[in-house]
This record gives sequence, structure tokens and C-alpha cells, in this order.
Amino acid sequence: MAKALTFVLISALLCNLTAATGRSRRFLSAMNVTYGLEPSLSDGICELLITNQGYTCEEHTVTTSDGYILSLQRIPVGISGGSPGKRTPVLLQHGVLMDGMTWLLLPPSQSLAFVLADKGYDVWIANSRGTKYSRGHVSLTTDDKAYWNWSWDELVNYDLPATVGYVHNQTGQNMHYVGHSQGTLTALAAFSNGQLMNMVRSAALLCPIGYLGHMSSFFSKVGADLFLAEELNWLNINEFDPKGIDAANLLHDICKVPGVSCGDLLTAITGKNCCLQSSTVDLFLKYEPQPTSMKNMIHLSQMVRRGTLAMYDYDNEDDNMSHYGQPSPPDYNMKNIPTEFPLFFSYGGSDGLSDKSDVRFLLDVLKGHDDNKGNFMTQYVNNYAHADYVMADAAKEEVYDLVLSFLKLH
Repeated sequence: MAKALTFVLISALLCNLTAATGRSRRFLSAMNVTYGLEPSLSDGICELLITNQGYTCEEHTVTTSDGYILSLQRIPVGISGGSPGKRTPVLLQHGVLMDGMTWLLLPPSQSLAFVLADKGYDVWIANSRGTKYSRGHVSLTTDDKAYWNWSWDELVNYDLPATVGYVHNQTGQNMHYVGHSQGTLTALAAFSNGQLMNMVRSAALLCPIGYLGHMSSFFSKVGADLFLAEELNWLNINEFDPKGIDAANLLHDICKVPGVSCGDLLTAITGKNCCLQSSTVDLFLKYEPQPTSMKNMIHLSQMVRRGTLAMYDYDNEDDNMSHYGQPSPPDYNMKNIPTEFPLFFSYGGSDGLSDKSDVRFLLDVLKGHDDNKGNFMTQYVNNYAHADYVMADAAKEEVYDLVLSFLKLH
């Protein structure tokens, strides 16, 4: 029964996204790279969403120590120009099933990437492995099972150090970090391990994810409770692609099954967003969501079911011993984050993923942090849900202006 219901849930997901975009996406193989080659950036994020707004934009790539070729976009100056060498760098990190376009979905006067550039920052936009512009590898293609053998642990240990190190080397400066959703989880995990602290000035975390045990999104929680990700892994699916053409065509008719809702999936997953314009949602659906690994979905599901903040659990003591030297995966201890390190948290009362109870538990764990001189700041926006933080028409006034004030302090 669990497998059958899981199948229906995934079918609804695929059908809804396909219907919402009005067309099926091309085979992902068309975006794959050959061995040892970087992906083509001729139709990259700079060209699609930045230079056409009048901003200078640079496409960069960085290779992680485990061979993944990641895309980075840089907006070195604002719309009025100026000297790029004098600006403090800011790195923007998106969440799961998204890419760097997260920060560019609103008009220039409202999108965080453009707002930061216009305020005098050197803006860098990260794209995690497996997303459209970060699908390269020095020896693997996305058809290889080994390519997808990673969870957010690897984002902590490889993607973040490579990206942060690259920005630091290019600019010669320590940077501010701004993350959304999974982009907050990976940063917190890295900080708890003592990583990146010598290159990062501060971190502003929107919809912070540290714990997921109280997640209120019924769709997501049911999926995790039914071992959704493990079921797909059992079907030998290594890449989790919500818009995969093969699955969408095969399962299209499942949306007609009585009781299956293919309605407002965004609300079902993220909570009731208060302030999204239809034009912004249309732009979101044009470019998102993005793929991730099935192993990553399993890891996130483990967090939901167990309420823990730990490394990937192989569900086998021998395998865990092989990877960690102990029968269960180690925890990420948030109390290890230096108390003097500047942190800003903003969370919403309607968020179905970054639930306010889980965020407040995280804040309680971090309560020893120094709140003098603005080193530890929190914001609660009662009517905001998960997508509002990157797509709400008033996000600049509601959230980003406070982020800018926090960055200015540090």
C-alpha cells in the first residue's frame, strides 16, 4: 500500500509541474556534458536574466575536489557601474530543487542579487551540483550512477569549500554569505565543523533549516513518512528530477485518478505564500524546479522522520562503520558554531518546510551566541511562507532591507 501511494504522490508531482509549464522539458541528456568538458554557458544565467536588465555579468566555473564542475555568476557592479575592485563580496546560495535563478525571479528593484549589486556589493551566485548549469564532471556524465552518489553532506564538504574558496581567491576578500532553505542547512553544517570561518564575514539565513521534525507541509511530510525517497531509490532512480520527460509522459494519466490533487502544488509543499505575483510564479515555472540526487532526497527524508541533524544514514551498521567509524552517523553540533560569528535568521509563520517550531528549536540551541553589536539577529514574518522569501513582491521591504542593515554592520 505504501508503495502504491508513493507512486501516486510522485505522479501528481510530475503531472502538476508539467501542466503548469504548459510544455514538457527536453530530455536532460541534451544538457549533459561529455567526459572532461565543462557545460556550455552560451545560454547561461547571465544571458537569460541579468545582462538583459542592463547589468554587467560574468560566467565562472569552479571544480570541486571530487570532480564536479560548478557554475557561478558574478555581478561585479550595480546598474550605475563603478569600480568592481572596491566592493565587498556576497555569495548567494539557493535551496534544494532550485538553482541560482532563485535570486533573480523578481524585478531588478526587488531581486536580492540586483539590490545587493546596486548597494555596492560584489555579488556571486552559486549553483549546486546536479542543477542545469552545474552538471559537469571531470570524468563522469549524468548518465553514470556514480555521478549522483551524494547528499547535502557532499555540498557541505565539497561544493561550499570550492565555491567560497574561489570567490575568496578571485576577490582577495572575505565575503558575506546569504542562503535560502537548503543553502542555510549546508552553511550551518559547515560552520559547525569549523569550515569556511576564515573566509566568511557573516551569514544571513532565510527560511533556516537545521531541524525538520515539525515540518507542517503535509505533502512533504507524508512523502517522507512513507519512505518516498527510499521507494524511488528502490526503483533504481539515481537522479531526482521533478520535470523528467520520461516519468512525466509515463505517469501523465495518474493525475486523473480520483482523489489525486494536481492543483496548487507550490502551496502544498511550501505552505501558503502570502505575496506572490502570477508573473513571478510563471517565471519560476519557466526555469525551475531543478534536479537533485535521490540520495539527497533520502537524507532530507531522514531528517523529517527522525527530527535529527546528522550525516547520511546508510541504514546499515557495517556501512556506517565504514564511512564514519561508528555504527550511526555523526551529528552536526550547532553549538560548535563560534558564538562571536555574526548570524542573521529570518523565518515565516506560514512556512510549511522551515517550520517556526523547528527554527525556534535551532535558535534555542544557538542561544549562547553573542547578540551584542548585532552579531545575532532574528526576524519573524508572520504571514510569510517558504517561497515568499525569494518571490514575494514586497520581500525587499519586508526582509532584504534588514539583511542589508545586518551586512552593513559586519
